[in-house]
Amino acid sequence: QVQLVESGGGLVQPGGSLKLSCAATGDIFRTSAMAWYRQAPGGQRELVASISSHGTNYADPEKGRFTISRDTAKNTVYLEIHNVKPEDTAVYYCNRFGGFVPWGQGTQVTVSS
Repeated sequence: QVQLVESGGGLVQPGGSLKLSCAATGDIFRTSAMAWYRQAPGGQRELVASISSHGTNYADPEKGRFTISRDTAKNTVYLEIHNVKPEDTAVYYCNRFGGFVPWGQGTQVTVSS
């Protein structure tokens, strides 16, 4: 069974940057498009960015501040967030882009001065 483990979150000041990682067991990365999602307090889980063999896509208005990448050999997908804003505060998850496997625990990102 595929397991997803997100890491790299934490407390960051507005304007800062951080890089999230998602490691997976199983062969998911070589066969699936992957994505990062986030869920803000009191909100619904939403798509942030996706990556596949065809390239990357970002949900507006995240273009330019978010960079998704992956290392297939390491079964890891990354999300860099630049110029973080308070509204980026959320739990961040990775999963397939559609056809979800069991969700990991996510990684908390808190943007505050």
